[in-house]
Parts: sequence; C-alpha cells; structure tokens
Amino acid sequence: MTPPEFDWSAVGPGEKVSASLPVGSVTLPVLAVRGTRPGKTLLVSAGVHGDEHEGIRTIFDTFSALDPAQMTGNFLAVPVANPPAFWNGTRTSPLDDGNLARVFPGDPDGSPTQAIAWAFDQRLLPLADFYLDLHSGGVKFLMPTMVGYHEQDAPARLAADAFGAPVIWCHPAIAPGRTVSAAGARGIPCLYAEARGAGRIHPDDLAVYRRGVARLLQHLAILPGVPEPIPPQLRLHGDGNIDGGVTATQPGFLLPEVELLQWVERGQRFGRLLDIWGRQIDEFFAPRSGVVVLIHACPMVQPGEPLFLVTDVQP
Repeated sequence: MTPPEFDWSAVGPGEKVSASLPVGSVTLPVLAVRGTRPGKTLLVSAGVHGDEHEGIRTIFDTFSALDPAQMTGNFLAVPVANPPAFWNGTRTSPLDDGNLARVFPGDPDGSPTQAIAWAFDQRLLPLADFYLDLHSGGVKFLMPTMVGYHEQDAPARLAADAFGAPVIWCHPAIAPGRTVSAAGARGIPCLYAEARGAGRIHPDDLAVYRRGVARLLQHLAILPGVPEPIPPQLRLHGDGNIDGGVTATQPGFLLPEVELLQWVERGQRFGRLLDIWGRQIDEFFAPRSGVVVLIHACPMVQPGEPLFLVTDVQP
C-alpha cells in the first residue's frame, strides 16, 4: 500500500511518518521525523542516480534508528529521488534519459526528470535549514569516499568537518543543474557526499555515511552531543564536474593504469582503450598534474562517458 501524500504541516511533534509525493506518473518516497522540540530541519536525499545505493541504505537505517524524543528539530529524507532510474538500475531515467543531477531547478511542464527536480525544489528544499545529497560512483565509476562543499558556503565548510569523511573536497564553483546548486540558490547550506560505488554497498562506506549523518545531526543540534573531531586524510580543491574530465570518444575496453587518489603528472598516461580483438584504439593522458578522483571502473566504455578526473590538493 502506498503511504499517504506528504504534508509536512500534518506531521506533529514526536511523529515518524512515511509519505508519498506524487509527480505525474512517478511517486517519490518521503520519510519524516519531527522531534518533540522545535529546531532545525536536515533534508537528506539519495538515489538521484538510480545505480547509487549507499545513500538509500543510510537513509533507511537512520530513519529506523531515530527517536523523536531525543530530537530538537527534524529529519526529512527522500531515499530514492529518481524511482524510474532506481528500478531500471541506471544512472539516468529510462523515461527520458534525463540525468536528475543536471536539470535543477526543473520544470513542472517538462520531461519526467525535469518534473521531479521541480517538485523537489518547490516542495522539499524550502523546508530545509541544511541539505545533504548522498551519491556514489554507481555501477561504472570509482570515486573516493568523501564529502564536498562550495568554498563560499561557510556553514557547509564547518559541516563538512563535522561529517567526518576521509576526504573533504572544497569547490570554487558548483555547476548549474545540481541538487546542491538549487539549494545554494535558495541560500540553504549544503553538502554532497560520494562513496566508491561499483553497484554494491561496501560496509566501510556505509559506516562512514551512517556516522556522518548522525554527526551532522549533532552538529546541527538536532541530536544531543558534540561530534569529536575526525581529521580528514586528504583535503582536495578544484572543479568537481566529472563531465569536464577526460572522456571516451569511441566504445571499447578500458585498461586503467592509475589508482584512485594517486598523484599524476601532466602528460602521464591514465590508461588504454582496446577493441574487442584486444587491439589498442586509444590512450588517455593527464591534462594536468593533480590527484586522480574518478576512474571509469567498468571496463566497457561508451562515447562521451567520463573516464578520469584530476583535481588539486588543498594547500
């Protein structure tokens, strides 16, 4: 049975609610916990890309564990923000090939993906005092377990430290169309997180995400306690737009020659592309020196797909 339609004003103090947000033919799941005492609201989303599962599990576990009697404030979450892509097991929607992380703030009269973005932007983001979007490398990509923020977002910078991820990435700019760019446009402090992906949930990543959300709830004073400092292993700085990395120009079988978070020099070979006879048809080189933050881990690649991305270490 589908839960009742979401109405934040109808959720009373001390209540935990499962609700639905209809968007045309698509229904978004919404989970809400209102504390017994008023305070800030943390909005968390996951499943913006349908092949990223770590954040979904984190939201389920967090919602189950939260006790409203212990909360001064609220937890609001959309565990699967892109149901068509989730059920299809793909990064983009099978309804329109739309990438939900590229179309915000959306359009109520646009494609199904644009309509989802518009509903999220209009119905959910305005309720948040802080927003967290949980991602991962999905089926095809390998990324470090990390949290990222815009360098002009001072509250997010403090929250990134509180989250406690092993890698923190500071971005001088956030590309348009993202969930976090929509939050930023509304003046809502925000973070996004990435995990290693591969279409499975690594227990270490799940532990980082669960702990990070709990620590963020403490940082926002929604849960009692003060998170103990966890110094990151690495701080990064630079553009986080994976669409701007090294991309494939033809289909093939990829043989990477670098590892995640490895330092590379400009011109160093990233890897080679083979055809189905094992013949080399292309090779890829670092356009600049820096740290490798994305690798196309699935050997089969298609034209236009990001293969490698490099960024700076923060001084």
